[in-house]
Amino acid sequence: MPRIHLGDWVDSGVDWLVAHLSWLFDAVKAVMEGMYDGLDSVLAAPEPLLMAGILAVVAWWLRGLLAGVLAFAGFALVDSLDLWDQAMSTLALVLVATVLALVISIPLGIWAARSQTVSATVRPVLDLLQTMPSMVLLIPAMLFFGLGTAPGVVATLIFALAPGVRMTELGIRQVDAELVEAAEAFGTTPRNILWRVQLPLALPTVMAGVNQVIMLGLSMVVIAGMVGTGGLGGAVNQAIGQVDIGYGFEAGVGIVVLAIYLDRVTGALGTQLSPLGRRAAAKSRTRAWSYRPRPAVALAGAVFLALVAAGLGVFGPSAGTSEASGADIGKGKEIRIGYIPWDEGIASTFLWKEILEERGFKVTTSQYAAGPLYTGLATGQLDFETDSWLPTTHAEYWAKYGERLEDLGKWYGPTSLELTVPSYVKDVNSLEDLENHASEFHGKIIGIEPSAGMMGLLKDKVLKEYGLEGTYEVVDGSTPAMLAELKRAYGRKQPVVVTLWSPHWAYSDYGLKKLKDPKGAWGKGDGVHTLARKGFAADNPRVGQWLKDFSMTEEQLTSLEARIQSAGKGGEQDAVRAWLRRHPGLLDQWAPVAKDDARSQAAG
Repeated sequence: MPRIHLGDWVDSGVDWLVAHLSWLFDAVKAVMEGMYDGLDSVLAAPEPLLMAGILAVVAWWLRGLLAGVLAFAGFALVDSLDLWDQAMSTLALVLVATVLALVISIPLGIWAARSQTVSATVRPVLDLLQTMPSMVLLIPAMLFFGLGTAPGVVATLIFALAPGVRMTELGIRQVDAELVEAAEAFGTTPRNILWRVQLPLALPTVMAGVNQVIMLGLSMVVIAGMVGTGGLGGAVNQAIGQVDIGYGFEAGVGIVVLAIYLDRVTGALGTQLSPLGRRAAAKSRTRAWSYRPRPAVALAGAVFLALVAAGLGVFGPSAGTSEASGADIGKGKEIRIGYIPWDEGIASTFLWKEILEERGFKVTTSQYAAGPLYTGLATGQLDFETDSWLPTTHAEYWAKYGERLEDLGKWYGPTSLELTVPSYVKDVNSLEDLENHASEFHGKIIGIEPSAGMMGLLKDKVLKEYGLEGTYEVVDGSTPAMLAELKRAYGRKQPVVVTLWSPHWAYSDYGLKKLKDPKGAWGKGDGVHTLARKGFAADNPRVGQWLKDFSMTEEQLTSLEARIQSAGKGGEQDAVRAWLRRHPGLLDQWAPVAKDDARSQAAG
């Protein structure tokens, strides 16, 4: 049967939409980012425990005293894990996506309930949205709206749309037909039947749909974190990238707290909006822990907390720019750096963040997977990144985006690609030794992302050179999965062969052997390059020249990586500052300042 080129048709359609409707996508993006930024600012403005108190008052009003106490305890836990800002960003993203999803889903559900044709048309579309892998939704969202909040909101609302439509339609269809007929008999208009009969009776089912929209939105935040939405999803992705179980668990706990809070609050809100629900809830007020204040009391409590916060000045520091301790060359100009969560990428990114801030620039850093990172550079949403392995490992991305990027040169290398085994594996020291030990490794080589250039080289050349094609299976996966398998096997002293590269922190954490490559199948190794958006060096000639001249030795890089590893999460910048203090002169070497710049800064 001839192959149907469905993927090519989809690619062509997406390209056409990007080329002809970019103005519409930009407008939608501006609206979504405006909603998100406004809500995020409101949630993040008060001190964490004050905001926790306000959220607890809402839970107290809707569910009772015990719910309020537990809500405060849960959010206090999030603050104690140093995840408050990420949690509020996630909450803002979910609420914006939920509002937009409900604006679409509830009218569509009402229409479907009143028309069999619409219902039959919408049903397969909803089936597609619910069964399509959630990560697939990020690809067109990223192309249409770029990186950041907008694609995350769009992917989240699309993923969460279906239950809102289905539950709204179901609720209206479940309304007793005799009640509708009675209303019609008394001359009630169709609009009044909908608003005064069908929707009030369908409200519990509709609110159940709202609850499911929110829960599905929260389940999407981790996936959305891959395109730079930040928040708890970004924290989980960072933990996955570095196989950091503890940090991933902490971020997961934050998501669980948000999920439980939103689930209970929206469930109680549905009860409050329903007349029958209000009567049932009134009977449960006899116990102290079920006591709920009247709305006016709850509102007064929230206003009181807000006034106290304003009086104590706990709404955060006033806006202002921090002064650079070095020459103010940047004068507050913003530079956006993206990075992949590889050790050398993290180290070099936060090193340049510190260097540029010392020179007066305002720097923002964001973590991405490799694909979104290159897309962000090619579309100009990021300024530069420092961790491109060329010409081999990132060859596919360079082939796709190279014409829209600037290569600012190699700052470290050569690196090396290799297959690696634990040091306790005997008699396997070279790629030539693998053929006779296939049963020991169960005929498997644990690989990383199938799109990585290293994987293509391994499958197309290395296995063939050493006669391993029919003997070993390369297991496609991801870098975190490979590292997790290495950690598991190492802990049990089991044989395992994995794809690895140098430099990598695994060589310092585990006793490993790089398998020798006497035939040179892996090639000479990559250089670690700095890539920038097109025109970055022209827009920032001084920074462009600094990056072109930048280089690090292996001792410098590994010592910086070790300092950052010991500092832990959130301590990257402090670790870089401490490292620079132990290496005086490097800052001025990598970002030299003319005497005139220094004198003008001193005079200022």
